[in-house]
Order: sequence, then structure tokens, then C-alpha cells
Amino acid sequence: MASEQEGFLFLDHDDDASENTQPHGHWDILVVDDDPEIHSVTKLALSGVEFWGKSLRFHHAYSGEEAIVQLVQNLDICLLLLDVVMETDDAGLKVVKKVREDLDNHNVRIILRTGQPGHAPEEQVIREYDINDYKMKTELTRSKLVTSLMTALRSFQQICELEAQSEGLTNILNASNAILGHNNISGFSQAVVMQLANILANDANGFVCAQVAGSNSLVLLGGTTQYHEFIGQGVEQLDDGRAIMQVKNCIDQRQHQQTEHDLTLFLEKNNEQAAIYIELSLSPMPRQIQFAEIFLANVSVGLDNIKLFSQIREVAYKDPLTKLANRTSFVEQLQKIERHETLSLILLDIAQFSDINNGLGQEVGNQLLMAVMQRLEQDILNAKSLARIGADVFAFLLPTSCIHEEALIDVLTIPYQLKEHLLSIHFHIGFCKSEDFSDSGLETLKKGYIALNQAKQSHQICDWYTSDLEEKMAWRLGLIRQLRSDFEQHKLEVWYQPQFSLKTQQVIGCEALLRWPSGNGRYISPGIFVPLAESSGLIVEIGQWVLEQACMQQKRFAHLGLDICVAVNVSVPQFKTVDYAKTVMDTLEQFQVPSSKIELEVTESVVMDEISSVIDTLNELKRFGIEVAIDDFGTGFSSLSYLQKLPLSRLKIDRAFVKDIPENDSGAIAELIVSLGKNLGLKTTAEGVETQIQLERLQQMGCDEIQGFLLAKPMPVDELMAFVQDKI
Repeated sequence: MASEQEGFLFLDHDDDASENTQPHGHWDILVVDDDPEIHSVTKLALSGVEFWGKSLRFHHAYSGEEAIVQLVQNLDICLLLLDVVMETDDAGLKVVKKVREDLDNHNVRIILRTGQPGHAPEEQVIREYDINDYKMKTELTRSKLVTSLMTALRSFQQICELEAQSEGLTNILNASNAILGHNNISGFSQAVVMQLANILANDANGFVCAQVAGSNSLVLLGGTTQYHEFIGQGVEQLDDGRAIMQVKNCIDQRQHQQTEHDLTLFLEKNNEQAAIYIELSLSPMPRQIQFAEIFLANVSVGLDNIKLFSQIREVAYKDPLTKLANRTSFVEQLQKIERHETLSLILLDIAQFSDINNGLGQEVGNQLLMAVMQRLEQDILNAKSLARIGADVFAFLLPTSCIHEEALIDVLTIPYQLKEHLLSIHFHIGFCKSEDFSDSGLETLKKGYIALNQAKQSHQICDWYTSDLEEKMAWRLGLIRQLRSDFEQHKLEVWYQPQFSLKTQQVIGCEALLRWPSGNGRYISPGIFVPLAESSGLIVEIGQWVLEQACMQQKRFAHLGLDICVAVNVSVPQFKTVDYAKTVMDTLEQFQVPSSKIELEVTESVVMDEISSVIDTLNELKRFGIEVAIDDFGTGFSSLSYLQKLPLSRLKIDRAFVKDIPENDSGAIAELIVSLGKNLGLKTTAEGVETQIQLERLQQMGCDEIQGFLLAKPMPVDELMAFVQDKI
């Protein structure tokens, strides 16, 4: 073997000019030889060699078995420099056989090398085994070795490209078959996105949109699941600025758009333009883009087959259920209104429509929508441009002189007979006069929504748009954004107001109270920010955080050996969350707080909201051992017939029935609530106690507990701990 190595080592070789470029990627070469020196010589001889901008990366095996293991573990190996004679005289030939037959790897290229001439006939080996070359080691100068490598690597690249093309064409064929079976816009569009994503080797996330003939509107036709709610709407309704920009650029420039995040493909048929937007997690290769473009031809065929473009206008402008004009159409009609027309915009919202859908089913919900539409068409004779612009929102125009609020309400609130259901329905209505209309239809509609939302928030049926309402709405939105930001930055605080036993004058509990610092040493009133948190849905997250803070505070009490219960207020949105009782119990278990040491306080509005489901939740809380109190009792509209059915532990007498005792209030209502509590077996806690006379009067009534400024104001945690320890 020494003579073979010397011949290979010291033969003269031709100079090989290397490209003066930085390599991009590697060609993975596996050197298989039982002589370590051959590995070193091969690597030395080929050092610095590059082919087509890619350098060589060497892997090493010292037997046929090691070579097979390397090929199984590293699928990037593209070339074997394989010795014929190793552990056996035909070890290299056995490797070739296993590679081609057992591993079914027909892509990797093989150059056989031997130091023993005549051991195997060259023609027979090349004929019977798929190899690129068979050379004596002494023949291989650097130049010849480089030439053999170049030939083999070019062959490997061609084989891979042919394989990729074959796979790509198969994908195109399968994708075309998959989309041609659809006969509706949304299903076809979803299939197109999914098949394009497969061709591009990316996750299926995207949509198809098209330009409505005769306008600049881009309407979303369909896509993957997250876009279903936007079907038939303009793409500007999407909460994705980048996607909106890309599809508009695609249509405006009439060409594909590609970034590292997305690919938007342009499609044109019969002077109609469409765009297909695909999110990218992996950047597609050029050939995948080519395959996608080939597939687009089949998409065009599919469009023709189901007459897609002929349906765009109907999808864009018609509500599929009622066949009324939809939001897009209504906005365009608002845009066309002449200023001299004395029309008012009216938005009509069905109150608690989602509850009807959830409670009675979507079919009943759809019947209600149709019934409301029919009543508007039949009874509001001067209504123009009736449209359904939201799930439960209708819009129409009416001459301002014909608007009579009470008459409109009377017409709408006559009970609706929906098969076996007779439903009394309530509405919220927003009005906007023509003098307040904007040049933009969208801006006019926005003003109508401002009036509608104001009616909802003020618990009124109707409200009219005024400029100060818009300012108020902007203020509300700004405050909500600031509240969300401060909550995320952990700026909110929980203070606690102690509660006292009237019998012992000892602290027996405390109420957790949310505080929002304004940043100037003052605090924003809960009466301002709590309703905002509730209307925005943020109260659910904040309420859970307050519960966690209360649990941690209870742990501090327990650590000092104090038997003090912590009360936490619960809002309507919290109480309506799925599995609320289990969420509370899971939180108590997480902080290892006994269920008897956390009390939940709910207002009468929570209790009376959906009485049957509320009773179920209260029973579940009781089963867990968690006590519930009704806060501000007497200020709402409780049905006393329900009160005895509710698994409650305490009634809290609102401060309104305490604050004027004894000067302007005899305390009769407070005494009545105390008596009611005793008869129902419930404890009573009076809020807002500020004078000694009030305390004594409540004591005479038989009230159990009090809280108020007389004995303790709300205080932060550190002050609370000092206060209760001082009372021990």
C-alpha cells in the first residue's frame, strides 16, 4: 500500500484556477477508505476547490459498514470517493449494491478507486453498478480528480433537478385536480391557497381576493380558516396592514409581489384582476415559484369553470342570508348621497343577539334576522337602502322629517313569532343627520356607530350623533389603550379595605379594591375605568389578576396566623366566561389558599343577568366551598322570589342606605335588608359606615359586619399589614 500512496502523493498535477468568490453552501463528499492517509491526501489535494460557488465538505468512513451508516444519517452526501478493497476484496462493490438496492439511493454519485489493478474488470463494474468513474489511485492527479468530481457533481445536480421537476409537476397535477372539484367561491379559494402552499412547501395561510369590476374595491373571496369571517368584505377590513399593502401593490402594478414574509401572485382573466396572498415561513426556491406560476394557469381554468368572476359583484355587495345590500354596498351608497338630501342614517342593533344564537340555536337567530328585515321593509315605508352591515346590525336611510323615535321603537318591539318561540326583542338605535355626514361613506358610517355605541353604553334605546360624542369616543378609546398598557406594565394596584365584626370590633375580612394610578400622584376613579374595562373585555384579565393578588394577600395573613377572609369583586363579563367556577378553584389551588378564605362579591346585575346559568355557577362555587356575597344589595332590580334559590352567604347593604342615618334616613331599608338576611340565613355587611351613630344604629338592627371610613379606609398592602398587626 505504501507504493500506491507514494504514487498518489507525489505525482505532478496541473494548476487549477479557482474562482475568486466566496462559496455559498457545500458539496458533501464522503471519502471511504481503510487507510487514514488516503483521507488526508484526498482532502489536501482538493483543498480550496469550489464548483459553481459551493465549496467541498468532507466526511470520512473507514469501512463499508461505516459508509452505509454515514449515508443513512446524512442525506446531504452527494458523492462517494469509494475504495474497492477494504475489509474484504469486494467491500466497495458491496457498498454500491447496498446504496442502490437496499437504501434505494440513486442520486448519490460514486467514483470507485483502487490500488490493486485488475482486481475487477472496469467495464463490468461500470455496466453492472451505477457509478460515475472507476480509477486507479495512481492515475488520479489533482487535475484528473477535480475533473472526475466536476463530472460527478454535475450529474448529481442534474438528477436532483430532474427529480425536483418531476415532483413539482406531480404536485401541480394533484393541485389542479384538487381545485377543479369546487363549485363555490369560498371553497375554491380555500383549495387554491392550500394547494399553492403545498407547491411552495409552506404552511397554508392566505386568501384570494379580486377587484370588483368598475371600482377600486378589493373583495376577499375566500381563504384559510382565519379569513372566513372576512369573506365578501373589502380587504381593508383585515387586521393586517402588510397583507393589505401587498395585495394592493400586486393589483396596481399587475405583477407578483414577494417579501421574506409573504408572496402575492397576480392573476388576470378577461380583464378582471385577482391576487392570491400566501404567508411564508420558508422562502420558496425559484423553481417552486415557477411551479406556482404554472399552477396559476389551472386556477384560471377553475375560475372559468365555476364562473367565479361573474359572481364577484354579488359576493361583494350582497348579504348571503337576507340578500340585502351588505356593508361594502351600503358604504358606496352613503358615498353617493347628495348633500341637499335631508336624510338621516339609522343603525339598528339587536340587543343580546349572541345570547339568542347560543341559547336557541343559529337557525332561530337567522329566522329573527329575516323577521326584523321583513318588518323594516313592510312597516318603515320611507326607508331607503336597507342593508345588513354586521352580524346583528341593520342600516338604512330615512328622511329626517319622517323619524319618530317612539313609533319606530313601537314597531320594532312587537314580539316576534319564530316557529314555537315568541320573542320580545330589544334594540339599540343610532341616528346621524345628513348635516353631519362626511365626504367619505366610511366616515359617515363611523359616526352612526358612535351614536349606536353611545346608546348601548348609556343603557338607552336611542342616541343621536353629535361632535362631542366623537370626542368622547376618542377619549374612551385612548383611556382603554392607556389602561391596557398600564396593566401590561404592572402599574395597576390592589388596595384593601378592612371589614369588622360588629360584635367583637375585630378585623374579620377585607375587600380587594382595584386602583389605577394616573402618574401624577392621583388615581383614576374606578367608576370611570371599570366600565371601560368591562366594555373592552379587559376586565376578564384584570379580574383574574386581582384574584391572584387577593390569594397572595391571604397567604400573608395566614403566615402571621391571622384568620382574615379576602373579598374579590366579580363583573358580568368574568362571570360569563366558560368554566368560571373551575378557574377560580384552580387559582386557589395554585396559591394553596383554602376556599373558605376567599369570598366573591357579585352585584345584582350579575345575578339577574341569566338567572339559570348564574344559579348553576353559584352552586358549583358553593360545591367548591367558595362563599358568594351580593354587593350593593337593594340598588338593583332583584326578584325576591329568586333570592332564596341562590346559594349565597352574605348580603352587602349599599352605602346609599347608610350614609344619611340618622339625620335624613331612619335606616328603615337597611333594617329591612338585615331582617331579610336573617330570615334567609345570610350574614349582612353594611358599607360606607362613617359615624359612630351609624355604627350603633346598625348594631341595634342586628347587622353582622361593617366597613367604612369610620374604622378604616382602603389602603395599600404595606399599610394594611401594619394596620391588622396593630389590631391584634
